[in-house]
Amino acid sequence: MNREKALDMVKKHLTEHRYIHTCGVMETSIELAKRYGADEKKAETAAIFHDYAKFRDKQEMQGIIERESLSKDLLLYNGELWHAPVGAILVEREIGIEDRDILNAIRFHTSGKEGMTVLDKVVYLADYIEPNRRFPGVEEVRELAKESLDLALIKALQNTITFLMKKNQAIYPDTFRFYNELTLNQRR
Repeated sequence: MNREKALDMVKKHLTEHRYIHTCGVMETSIELAKRYGADEKKAETAAIFHDYAKFRDKQEMQGIIERESLSKDLLLYNGELWHAPVGAILVEREIGIEDRDILNAIRFHTSGKEGMTVLDKVVYLADYIEPNRRFPGVEEVRELAKESLDLALIKALQNTITFLMKKNQAIYPDTFRFYNELTLNQRR
């Protein structure tokens, strides 16, 4: 599927602000894929569809989590996590994308997990650092992304975990596992 067709398909599911964000994630994913050796076309496609379910009704997403082979513990955590795994299912069903690499990059772009591929990491990080993002710490992560994918991810995860802790929000276990794996790998 070409870029214009994919963007047209996703645009009707997003607000204008989120569409601009998606275009930023797409460009950043392509750039990171080039730098770190991921498939650029898969990075582009996963980025375009990463927020496909972002504005779906919470009850619809809850129903999909309950009916599908998704971890039911998702329901215990912030609903902001839901659009990624639900989105992967909907992108497969409604758009017809069956590539597991693309679907997994969509599925894990909010939580992360142990054993993420370079493509998964690229989309996760691109979502965090795309040029339209403005929040404390993002510039440092952008700079780290020029030198090391994993160091940039560690800093992004530190920022995210700290932010959630300050808000007294529970942190999804896969996010901790992703952080721990990256951090332990730096020691080797």
